[in-house]
Amino acid sequence: MKKYSLLTLFLISALFATAQEGDKWTLQECVNYALENNISIQQSELNLEISEIERLDAIGNFLPNVNASATNSWNTGLTQNVTTGILQTQTTRNFSAGVTASMNLFDGLRNFKQLQRSKISQLSAQYSLDKMKDDITLFVADSYLQVLFSKQNLEVLRSQNEVTLEQLERTQELVEAGSLPRGDLLEIRATDADEKQRMIVAENNIKISLINLAQLLRISDYENFDIVDRDYDIFGSDILENSVYDIIDRAREERSELKIAEANRDLAEKDVEIAKGAYMPTLGAFFNYNTRESGMGRITGVTIDPQDPTREIGVVESTGEVVVAPNTMTTIGNPLPFFEQLQRNDGISYGVQLSVPIFNGFATRNQVKRSQVSAKRAEYEMEQAELDLEANVYQAYVDARGAFEAYEAALVAADAQEQANEYATQRYDVGLTNAFDYSQSKLRYENAQREVVRTKYDYIFKLKVIELYFGVPVTELKF
Repeated sequence: MKKYSLLTLFLISALFATAQEGDKWTLQECVNYALENNISIQQSELNLEISEIERLDAIGNFLPNVNASATNSWNTGLTQNVTTGILQTQTTRNFSAGVTASMNLFDGLRNFKQLQRSKISQLSAQYSLDKMKDDITLFVADSYLQVLFSKQNLEVLRSQNEVTLEQLERTQELVEAGSLPRGDLLEIRATDADEKQRMIVAENNIKISLINLAQLLRISDYENFDIVDRDYDIFGSDILENSVYDIIDRAREERSELKIAEANRDLAEKDVEIAKGAYMPTLGAFFNYNTRESGMGRITGVTIDPQDPTREIGVVESTGEVVVAPNTMTTIGNPLPFFEQLQRNDGISYGVQLSVPIFNGFATRNQVKRSQVSAKRAEYEMEQAELDLEANVYQAYVDARGAFEAYEAALVAADAQEQANEYATQRYDVGLTNAFDYSQSKLRYENAQREVVRTKYDYIFKLKVIELYFGVPVTELKF
């Protein structure tokens, strides 16, 4: 029964350890998470959505404008019946409706230029999004490597402290046996305390680097966040075997910085063309349909007024005879049905409208000049972007080669310090050197090991920068 309990406990521990390892983040997972959740990337994606809306706006400029209107009003007082034409003091209700359509036939080709501009703007937004993703990916890789560096730095300190503890135990035995002075024991104890203090600092550096990476990923659970511990082997890169000029040429083809500058230049040139289009006349077509209806009664007939059948209209001068005529009155009936009135009272109008610009206070001319100045500035900015890209690639190339050489030099120095430390240990064990000199030799060896770790991850990051300029995804850490 006890065997089964131990086996169950072992399996549970193994599963828990596997789950803990599964909670650790790989570099690829960190990059993917950042690309989905980083605020700067989300803002760039919104800019891309806006550029798509602007493209749809440009397409809409080719379509007609159609508007419908309807009015139902009541008027009180002396008003004219729109159906009978008679002025009456009363409350009337009138209804009118219409549909208006208009279309721009020619506007100096500005609509076509605006559509072309919207497509260029969409490309610029896409390039900006790509650049932001590259930048965030590089930031994540840098932070990730910083965590790995901090962890390996702690491992170096721990391994050296294990050696110190072994030496401390041996020294204490020799001191108790009277083979070594007590001062050597105190020196080793001081070395142990100093190493433990540096281990605490190293542990804090790990926590800080993990927090920095978590903040970059927008992860708030700092306590449970950790990355997979992985060591990368180092060797030369095929990319560094290319000349710096080949890498610069490749960067001109791959990097988004130059593509953004080119798109901005094209946008500025297109703005000049759009501004010049205002010099051209515009031609538009329109079509209107309208109808009306009134709630007033309509004239249905004419009859003789029974109260006053005749009325005097004049007098014959020679005889003085009064001339009379029938006194008629109109008969008002119910209004026609609503839809029948709309059908009878409808009408249309259509035509074309030509507008020729003559003078508008130099507004068009000044706008053209402003656009030309902006285009010239965009041209300069593109030239500057080319120079900056060339300088950045050259700097990254020199940094990567220098980092690799520094790493190789650190390996040589660490090997030399290891041999020196072994020699110092042997001398200390036989009493030919004191504890202080031994501790100094051990410290130099420890610093050499830490320098190997530092130059190693410095080279990895700088190599990723030059690979990014060469068009290699920064997540492909192949060494």
